[in-house]
Amino acid sequence: MAHIEYKELSLAKIRKTTLVVAVEEEKKENRKMVKVMPEVELSSGRKMPLLGMGTATFPVPSDDSATTAAVIAAIELGYRHFDTACVYGSERAVGKAIAAALERGLIGSRQEIFVTTKLWCTDMYADAVVPALQESIRNLGLEYVDLYLIHYPVRLKGEKNMVFTSESILPMEDLPRVWEAMERCQALGFAKSIGVSNFTLHKLSHFLPHAKIPPAVNQVEMHPLWQQKKLREFCTEKGIHVSAYSPLGAIGVLWGTNAVLDCDEVKRIAQSTGKTRAQVCLKWGLEQGVSVIVKSFNRERLKENMEIFDWKLSEEDKERLSKLPQKRYILAEPFVSPNGFYKSHAEMWDGEI
Repeated sequence: MAHIEYKELSLAKIRKTTLVVAVEEEKKENRKMVKVMPEVELSSGRKMPLLGMGTATFPVPSDDSATTAAVIAAIELGYRHFDTACVYGSERAVGKAIAAALERGLIGSRQEIFVTTKLWCTDMYADAVVPALQESIRNLGLEYVDLYLIHYPVRLKGEKNMVFTSESILPMEDLPRVWEAMERCQALGFAKSIGVSNFTLHKLSHFLPHAKIPPAVNQVEMHPLWQQKKLREFCTEKGIHVSAYSPLGAIGVLWGTNAVLDCDEVKRIAQSTGKTRAQVCLKWGLEQGVSVIVKSFNRERLKENMEIFDWKLSEEDKERLSKLPQKRYILAEPFVSPNGFYKSHAEMWDGEI
């Protein structure tokens, strides 16, 4: 009797093992079907996907299930770069989505995903930088992030929040020491690359001489109506990769404009090429040598945004786009105050408006 039970148990194990192997093989085949996302090599030696999914929403949702579901859908479609920040309140959702993707076999390992998060202005102190990143890593449920950015060259007091008063704005005078702390984040392995966001040419010039590790990335507003030509030339010279946020104008967030997608030239190119206006703007960014971070939780638009790698804009179209009138649309209004550190938009953006 014991002998028979042993044989039946062995057969059950064989069937279970066969099923597990079959499931794993199916997962591998599904991963093979996903298109490889083009990447750029950063000065740190790490590779970053050229198309990223943004996760900023306003107001910050109390339930992160929609964000989690959207990130999982994006991973299924082939997205491998996810942009978050502690102040967005989306780090936990991104972490949950990555864990779910691993469990479902949508990705083979954590290393397939590139995660960017950011240091908020309330932690712009040399001794607060490393603990702030450690908190973000805990929120994400990861051991490290791929890219850690200074969110703004601004210091605030109070709680981590996108909404604040002018009384919360403090002087920002020891940026070199804050950057030294960012360098420690990389040295400790908590961040594979470090960089900045919303830094003008002047602000980069101010602290670069003090940097032992130069920023790998400067993430800034960029689209056909704000092309950042001088800043891009400077960053290229210094080996800093430019990443474009709000490449479509960021409609529906705390900031944003309809002007980018409503631009007559963008509409004309979309009609003549059979592409969408969003695809034209994203493709334009890629052809300028930058990466693009675009936010959408709609699966069809996520898919549409992926379809920008197998065609090109004509030289004539690029020339016409290069001549569009330029205007900065994201002025970071809350950081400007007569009583604050930056007393005007021109001061905040060093005249680059």
